[in-house]
Amino acid sequence: MKNITVIGAGTMGNGIAHVFAQKGFSVNLADVSKDALAKAIAIIEKNLDRMIAKQKATGDEKRSTLANIITFTSVSEGVKNADLVVEAATENEAVKLNIFREMDKSAPPHAILASNTSSISITKIAAVTARPEKVIGMHFMNPVPVMKLVEVIRGYATSADTALAVITLSKALDKIPTEVNDYPGFISNRILMPMINEAAYSLFEGVAGVEAIDTVMRLGMAHPMGPLQLADFIGLDVCLSILRVLHEGFGNPKYAPCPLLVNMVAAGHLGVKSGEGFYSYRADSRTPVPSARFRT
Repeated sequence: MKNITVIGAGTMGNGIAHVFAQKGFSVNLADVSKDALAKAIAIIEKNLDRMIAKQKATGDEKRSTLANIITFTSVSEGVKNADLVVEAATENEAVKLNIFREMDKSAPPHAILASNTSSISITKIAAVTARPEKVIGMHFMNPVPVMKLVEVIRGYATSADTALAVITLSKALDKIPTEVNDYPGFISNRILMPMINEAAYSLFEGVAGVEAIDTVMRLGMAHPMGPLQLADFIGLDVCLSILRVLHEGFGNPKYAPCPLLVNMVAAGHLGVKSGEGFYSYRADSRTPVPSARFRT
């Protein structure tokens, strides 16, 4: 596989395009927004400059990486010559199903169709295509150029050949693939999101403040980032969406989203991307929001 198409030029999409292009793959990056595509290329260039400054890349590598990426505003055009398509659109089931229908119509019959979804059923996604055996989850971690893990999710109909091809390809990117089966939240978010939700409940119930909760997990559990800061980084809307998938998928009340999290998303306080979540982000600084804001 040499021709890769990435659908979606947001945070995950531009990171996925970056790592494939840097390893010499021909990458088509598709998004309906020209502005999003321009921003994605600018971010990739900035990240490459950062790597050069740290002596982890060269100027020649930067030039070849950027030359390996072509942008498209049409999914059907972007996937025409693909060996692998990685969908990295917003974490919305209806959106993803529509994209997979279009990908299936326009991509070559041999192409593998992968989703970077963090929680939505690969089996359900595969069912809207005529090639369910070639549909798989390829869940990269954020930031993609830095994080080593790729969670490879086999749907009910995913073939062994498809799984092997994606595992092999992940290793070619210098990533560490880990194969899991298709159940709500897979492994990463089935374990991570209840922790974030419990941290939100602890804040909501007044057990401790934002900084105290995160400090306990960083210093006591050796986490590089506390759960509330991590939730801000992921996006509180994304966290809420995944918790709802878990709650609906398992029917277990332990996955019910904390009311505080629900209210924060409704208010538009989504974390880093909105400027405020559990922390306030202003002028490259991060300060915890006062606990009184989060009380009932």
